[in-house]
Amino acid sequence: MTQSSGKAKTMVKGILGKKIGMMQIFKQNGDAIPVTVIEAGPCLVIQLKTLENDGYRAIQLGFKEKRFIREFKISGEDKFKVNQEIKVDVFNEGDFVDITSVSIGKGFQGGMKKWGWSGQCASHGSMTHRRPGSIGASAFPSRVVKGHHLPGRMGGQRKTIQNLKVVKVDLESNILMIKGSVSGHRNSYLMIRNAKKKQQTVKTDKSDKQ
Repeated sequence: MTQSSGKAKTMVKGILGKKIGMMQIFKQNGDAIPVTVIEAGPCLVIQLKTLENDGYRAIQLGFKEKRFIREFKISGEDKFKVNQEIKVDVFNEGDFVDITSVSIGKGFQGGMKKWGWSGQCASHGSMTHRRPGSIGASAFPSRVVKGHHLPGRMGGQRKTIQNLKVVKVDLESNILMIKGSVSGHRNSYLMIRNAKKKQQTVKTDKSDKQ
């Protein structure tokens, strides 16, 4: 929870959104910047969590008719009420955000695709190109080491990409443009929060202006 530049009221530095896709925008010098386009908000505060009743302070935000719901922790100084609307202008151009989503599921995959194994011999007559081969140790410790990489389910996991830069904020269209890629397929729902490990910028980086 911080106070946004140029705003008199305190606002939650977080919002829910939907991934629209990726595109390019261009800087004044002609360099292309890959961006992820996100429909962010408007979200409604649907529940307040208090220290007295719940043991912590937070608000629940709801997004879209499907009601994608997530919680954002708040401080004691922040004041919210049920049905309050949170819009995309909680972020400014130049801010850094952490985005949480579910990565694209790829089903059961072999070790070469999942872990980047180089594979076995590919010469004429070989029948073990992509197989794991021996996975156990020899005399000691005479077992498969715990945590050994093996074929298995890939993707479909909750992921958080940190320190992504906000390139553009379009309040009229409820659009956030984020530099770089974001986990998840098109139309997947996202949780966008103030970056924890990156100091926020007040002004937009001149090098990223269009």
